[in-house]
Amino acid sequence: MRIAFLGTPDFAVPSLRALNNAGYEICGVFTQPDRPKGRGRALNMPPVKQCALELGLRVYQFERIKSNEGLAALREAAPQLMVTAAFGQILSREILELPPLGCVNVHASLLPKYRGAAPIQWALINGEKITGVTTMFTDIGLDTGDMLLKRELEILPGETAGGLFERLSRLGAEVLLDTLKALEENVLIRIKQDENQASYYPMIKKEDGLICFNKTPVQIENFVRGMTPWPGAYCFLGEERLKAGKALPCEFIRPEGAGNGEILASDAKNGLILAAAGGAVRLAEIQLPGQRMMRDVEYLRGHSIKTGERLRGAETV
Repeated sequence: MRIAFLGTPDFAVPSLRALNNAGYEICGVFTQPDRPKGRGRALNMPPVKQCALELGLRVYQFERIKSNEGLAALREAAPQLMVTAAFGQILSREILELPPLGCVNVHASLLPKYRGAAPIQWALINGEKITGVTTMFTDIGLDTGDMLLKRELEILPGETAGGLFERLSRLGAEVLLDTLKALEENVLIRIKQDENQASYYPMIKKEDGLICFNKTPVQIENFVRGMTPWPGAYCFLGEERLKAGKALPCEFIRPEGAGNGEILASDAKNGLILAAAGGAVRLAEIQLPGQRMMRDVEYLRGHSIKTGERLRGAETV
C-alpha cells in the first residue's frame, strides 16, 4: 500500500516510524515548513521532517498544502491512502478525494470529545481521568469524520501534558497499525460520531498559560499540568514573571479577608502557598527569570518572597 504521511510535531513521529518499520511504502512525507526557534531564531526542522530524513524518505514542505504546488506534489506521489497525525493544516475536499482509500487520521482523544488542536492539554485542564486515541476517516469538518478504532488510556496522577503526549503518541502508532491491518483485511467498521456528545476546544496560545487564582486549588493544579511543558503556566510576582511547574492543593488556614492569589506562606518549611477559590494552593515548583525550575522550598531557602503580597494572575492583569 502506497501511503502519503502528513504530520508535524513529536506526536506524529511514532506513527511515521511504525509505518516504515511495518514495511508500508511511504511515497512522501508532508510536513510544515522549518520555523525560527529560540533566542537566535535559527530555522528548526519539524520533528517529522527530522525523522523522515533519518529514514531516507522524501519530504515535502508547504505553507499551504491546499496550494497548487501542494496539490501537484500529492498527485505526483500518487498515494493509495493518506495518513495524518497532528499535521496542523486543514485539508481540502480535493485533497481528501485524491487517494482512492481515503485519509486516516490519528487523533489524541476519545472522539467525539475534545475535537480540535489541543486535546491532550484540555483533557488535563478539565481534570479527565481517562483519555485515549481515535483513528478516523478524515472529512472536510474539524475532526468530524467517521471513527474507526478507539483505545483508552488512563491518565496518571500528577501527569503533565508532556508525559501524556509521549504515551499517547506511542499508543497512536499502535492503533494506526491495527487500523491499517483491518482496512487491508476489509473488516474495518466505520462509526458515525454522535454530535450530541461532541465537544471542541481551541488551540492553545503562549499567553493562555496565565494562571487564574479565582479557580479552585484542584482546577489550578490541573491547569498547570495541562500547560506543562508548553506554553508553561505563569503569574506575576511584582513585575517578574513567575513560572509554575507544579501546583498542589493543600490544607492551610486561610486568614479572613485574604484575596485569591495572596501569598499565605513563603518559607522553606511550608513552601509557597497562595489563596485560591475555596482553599489554598501550593506552587511546589517555580522558576523566576534567568533561573532554573526548582522546588519552592529550595528556592525559599535562599530567597525571600513576602507573605501578604498578591500574585497577579488572569483575573487581575
